[in-house]
Amino acid sequence: AQVLFSVKLYTVHQYLNVTLFLYVFPQMIARGKNASDLFPAVVKNVACKNIEVKKLVYVYLVRYAEEQQDLALLSISTFQRGLKDPNQLIRASALRVLSSIRVTIIVPIMMLAIKEAASDMSPYVRKTAAHAIPKLHSLDPEQKDQLIEVIEKLLADKTTLVAGSVVMAFEEVCPDRIDLIHKNYRKLCNLLIDVEEWGQVVIINMLTRYARTQFLNPNINESLLEESSEKAFYASDDEEDEDKKAEAATLAKRKPYVMDPDHRLLLRNTKPLLQSRNAAVVMAVAQLYFHLAPKAEVGIIAKALVRLMRSHSEVQYVVLQNVATMTIKRRGMFEPYLKSFYIRSTDPTQIKILKLEVLTNLANETNISTILREFQTYIKSMDKDFVAASIQAIGRCATNIGEVRDTCLNGLVQLLSNRDELVVAESVVVIKKLLQMQPEQHSDIIKHMAKLIDNIQVPMARASILWLIGEYCEHVPKIAPDVLRNMAKTFTNEEDIVKLQIINLAAKLYLTNSKQTKLLTQYVLNLAKYDQNYDIRDRARFIRQLIVPTDKSGALSKYAKKLFLALKPAPVLQSTFKDRDHFQLGSLSHLLNAKAAGYQELPDWPESVPDPSVRNVEVKDSVCARRTVLTGPEESDSGSGSESASASDESGSGSESEESREETESEDEEEDEEKEKKRKKRLDKTKAKKPAEESAERCLVLPNVSCSAPSFPQRAEQWHRGQKTRQEGSEESEKCLRIRERIRKQRIRGRVGGGTIAPSGSIKMYELLHRITGEGLAVEYCFSRQPFSPDPNMVAVQIQFTNNTNSETKNLHIEEPRLQSGMRIREFTEIGLQPSGESVTVVMGIDFCDSTQAANFQLCTHTRKFFVSIQPPVGELMTPVFLTENDFKKEQGKLMGMNEISEKLMLGEKCVNEHVIVERVTATANLSRVPCGSEKECRFAGKTVSSGCLVLVTVPTKEGGAAQLTVNCEKMLIGTLLVKDIMQALSQ
Repeated sequence: AQVLFSVKLYTVHQYLNVTLFLYVFPQMIARGKNASDLFPAVVKNVACKNIEVKKLVYVYLVRYAEEQQDLALLSISTFQRGLKDPNQLIRASALRVLSSIRVTIIVPIMMLAIKEAASDMSPYVRKTAAHAIPKLHSLDPEQKDQLIEVIEKLLADKTTLVAGSVVMAFEEVCPDRIDLIHKNYRKLCNLLIDVEEWGQVVIINMLTRYARTQFLNPNINESLLEESSEKAFYASDDEEDEDKKAEAATLAKRKPYVMDPDHRLLLRNTKPLLQSRNAAVVMAVAQLYFHLAPKAEVGIIAKALVRLMRSHSEVQYVVLQNVATMTIKRRGMFEPYLKSFYIRSTDPTQIKILKLEVLTNLANETNISTILREFQTYIKSMDKDFVAASIQAIGRCATNIGEVRDTCLNGLVQLLSNRDELVVAESVVVIKKLLQMQPEQHSDIIKHMAKLIDNIQVPMARASILWLIGEYCEHVPKIAPDVLRNMAKTFTNEEDIVKLQIINLAAKLYLTNSKQTKLLTQYVLNLAKYDQNYDIRDRARFIRQLIVPTDKSGALSKYAKKLFLALKPAPVLQSTFKDRDHFQLGSLSHLLNAKAAGYQELPDWPESVPDPSVRNVEVKDSVCARRTVLTGPEESDSGSGSESASASDESGSGSESEESREETESEDEEEDEEKEKKRKKRLDKTKAKKPAEESAERCLVLPNVSCSAPSFPQRAEQWHRGQKTRQEGSEESEKCLRIRERIRKQRIRGRVGGGTIAPSGSIKMYELLHRITGEGLAVEYCFSRQPFSPDPNMVAVQIQFTNNTNSETKNLHIEEPRLQSGMRIREFTEIGLQPSGESVTVVMGIDFCDSTQAANFQLCTHTRKFFVSIQPPVGELMTPVFLTENDFKKEQGKLMGMNEISEKLMLGEKCVNEHVIVERVTATANLSRVPCGSEKECRFAGKTVSSGCLVLVTVPTKEGGAAQLTVNCEKMLIGTLLVKDIMQALSQ
């Protein structure tokens, strides 16, 4: 690999070198080697006829296509041909590479490729189409509606290979569209056992949320009984009688729960997956049963989880996280497996702490003695964090089970003599919490802890002892003043947390035993008055005014004893997993105990029964027969026969209706009608044209799209192998032309690609902020094509503000620009005041770094902020350069090969002479005319504003066999986009 990495792949043995390199490429990636420098040499072999080499090239392109977008765009036509390859692996690989090139200008191509792949005969290609859907949605969210149609079609697929992938696409694009799942619910449940493992995880998680919205809670009667018993415990006698009557009436009205057959279908079909070899599948089924199953049936997941915890050490942490949550609500299901949670010396610390959590949750009156013996052994461990967690677990057991509280307390007191300070400190903190429950019965323990304060150095432990002595100073009246005397000596050397408790102890003793502690309290308060910590100084001033009455003291000092010596409620020692069950088990949000980005909430159970008929699927015999006749049994099973034809019909009609809506809403309605008439005329003419001319006209106007590629009817004929008639092929050709015409209109209106085409001889104005959105402030901008004097590397953008409100607008300025890496912005001077009804024009500079990425920023007034963005057409990133004919040819000779983009040009009906062509080219791009001795072509030159890269354009003025539009540019992406815009302008 090291040798091949340094070999120039364009030598005589290019084919051999590329083949060997591609075979060792995966090993290079695994070792962290970067092979992106070889992209130009590898991409040349994308058209190789050897299937093995082609597959390896596609694997390479998937890895580096996003990083090398300029070069990857050159192979678009090859990928399109790959979509029609007889080999299903090549078709799938071509679609995978195409969806990996994240450039917005190829969104229409990607959309058409996904739609065609969704109707492919091969399930593997349809699966790849499902994988491409989330990629396209993240690239262009505006395509969501069309993608939902593809998802709906793929959800109806009956093959197990597609099911998991399309559900994943559903979760990424439209997880709230539950209506798409209704008719496919039973099919997904039945296919679940045969779907690949990771697809099973996705489907189970989706069906869990679906079931929570469509079925009733199977434990609803038990939850009502628990709530009623809890209310009766706290109610009085009269209220109890009333509650019993109301409860009897409620239960009488409520019908016994009967599980929905579809609910039972889901539980029955997922149960065998508890034996899966994949840990994620077992976890998914476990969370499904925990959230959906009746209480009597949940116990079956305990054995599976324990087996999973023992056999898969790498997933122990996640399993124990879920078990810890389950044991809070369903303790009984894991009690038979108590010994499985005993801690081993080889377990990592985080596993030990989670097992402690589970053991504490499982503790009850019958097994507490066994668990406490285990805890005594754990305290002897060398792992300090584990020992501290064990002591806290003992405290929780003592809190939850009153019978062992004294035993636990005595054991913790014995730990106070331990040599380890951390053990002593943790024991003090836990003892403090336990003593708050019954302090009057444990005055001896408080005295014992007071004697140990000189030997304990951990600040938290010292602070806990001082708080305990101060809180219960009346139980130890002789010891408390002596403790304060000793602490006053070391006050200046104590930690802040200890100083605060010394002040509190002094205040409490002053209120209960002022004769002995008055002077000590004043001494401590005087020391705190000059402490470096402002919290301690503030506490001292506050307490002095509160406990020492003076003439200036307020009425609050009368209630000082009630404030300081009020009864405090005993702390509640509970599990950290107590309220985590509202998160879906196994999710990242459950693991973090916080809502993570992208988390979908687990829905609440419905109060009434949803309509179960929505899941009924009616299959028409006529449709099934027609599907079998047209496509054969294989396509009938995969859902790619007549459904694809009907889907295309629906998409065609949908596009026509959408066109009509657009034409109704647009201001240029008459112009669109004229274009529609011309389109129909061209449609009639295309039937008599030669095949080569027909395919060239139907080809999308995109960079490096081969005009010799088969047309839509030819592709359909290749795929369906002559199954369709000529009449159907002509109908499909009309639909294809309608789609192409719609895409062309959208590009003209700026909905696809970088922007709109400027009219000839005018400067195009773009809307930055509509007056309705801007609450009366309308903002437009244009690219003035004038040099930006403060910085020649910036594009001058002229902005016009129009105040349509009845009041003045103040302080117009820019804030928080959000720019891509390398981009810069030069803001205009703030407009202090703009009167009502007036317009103001300013100029700002933006360095787009020779890219069509948008510059995002906030447009701010004195009252509002508006998020806006400016995205430049590629032609506005240039400035004219004046060259002679010889200089043009010389520079063009230097920019050959990879720096040249050439496309066959079909001139539009209005491009009748050279003047119109020059006018349209210069309106599209800021270029200058270069003298040319030939009448068959025009030449233009310019350079990019940011980097100064030369841009040379050669445009044919007459159509012919060699009429090629050529752009030479060092930056391939600039040249590719420029070719697309110029061809679009000249083809109309």
